[in-house]
Amino acid sequence: MLVLLPPSETKHPGGDGAPLDLTTLAAPELTPLREQLVDAVVSLSADVPAARAALDLSPKQDDEIARNAALRTSPTMPAIERYTGVLYDALDVRSLTRAQRRRADQRLAVGSALFGVLRADDAVPGYRLSAGSTLPGLPTLRSLWKPVLTDVLAGIDDLVVDLRSGAYAELAPVPGAVTVQVLSERPDGTRAVVSHFNKAHKGRLARLLATTTGEPDSVVRLRALLRRAGLHVEHAGGTELTLVVPAAAIPQR
Repeated sequence: MLVLLPPSETKHPGGDGAPLDLTTLAAPELTPLREQLVDAVVSLSADVPAARAALDLSPKQDDEIARNAALRTSPTMPAIERYTGVLYDALDVRSLTRAQRRRADQRLAVGSALFGVLRADDAVPGYRLSAGSTLPGLPTLRSLWKPVLTDVLAGIDDLVVDLRSGAYAELAPVPGAVTVQVLSERPDGTRAVVSHFNKAHKGRLARLLATTTGEPDSVVRLRALLRRAGLHVEHAGGTELTLVVPAAAIPQR
């Protein structure tokens, strides 16, 4: 099973790993495009006003541009520790036991506008580039990534649970992947799409899937695993599951 996560705009700073080595990342067939994009991001950083415009940053965020300028020389850390925010707070990989972390490193991957897709233990520096960014002189990131990344994701033999947000899912679809919609249910039985806590619920779900000893190989078996874990999960057919949570429920780790 592979759980594919969205990245976050914010990143943990620092790291104690060696500088970025693109040849060590998962999916080496993506290396040429990764090289092209890293070069483009570093070059863009030399022109601060242009970088602000391309990356939709304010002057108060110029540290993000400086971080991009140092992409090839700054320290790295595992991708799953680099990303931060609501989803990653709920996932909380730093609290996993060693056995759980080994499983998580094998099962978790992160979609990335800069790297395409990363395994949990791929070593990456801090950076700023979103799926909607447009780099000067290059086509859209979607048009760059889709031809090469789609083939990589289509070649995954395991069950894929795709928790990426829309913009990152559009970079390259995963044929047959399980997707999850989160709905809140009010006491009167009416339901609504969860917006504010959607990422927290998906982070909690990712933690469960990353650490379970079960190995579901179909959407039906995945639903059964989640129901055994106490979650209210529905399956109306196809590859989409619906996670139903009480209205205003705030996920706990």
